[in-house]
Amino acid sequence: MQVREGMSEVVLTVGPGHTLRDAAKAMVARRVGAAVVIDPEQPGPGLITERDILSSRLTFASPSWSLEEAAAAMIHGGFRHLVVVEHGDMVGILSMRDIVRVWTGDGASCEIPPAVSLATG
Repeated sequence: MQVREGMSEVVLTVGPGHTLRDAAKAMVARRVGAAVVIDPEQPGPGLITERDILSSRLTFASPSWSLEEAAAAMIHGGFRHLVVVEHGDMVGILSMRDIVRVWTGDGASCEIPPAVSLATG
């Protein structure tokens, strides 16, 4: 499976005109854990997460990466979100939650142990 199968194409973005409070309210309203920070005066996007960490050293993913590659990059880098870039353009965002959702759905490459239940609500 590839990153494009798990990423969200609808991305919450914030910019220089937004406050930290604006970003937090938008993340809560959208029920997402991160927003991509777009500042036309800066090279490339930044990322703000629910942990209120602003990172200027992002690792970008390609939509053609495998989900295993993306998960390994997240573990190695100690973060839970990847901005997905193709031909220099942002095309989505992938979170650990997205990877888990894809792996535990119909496309899972291994069986889910019976002791694991998917709780709802």
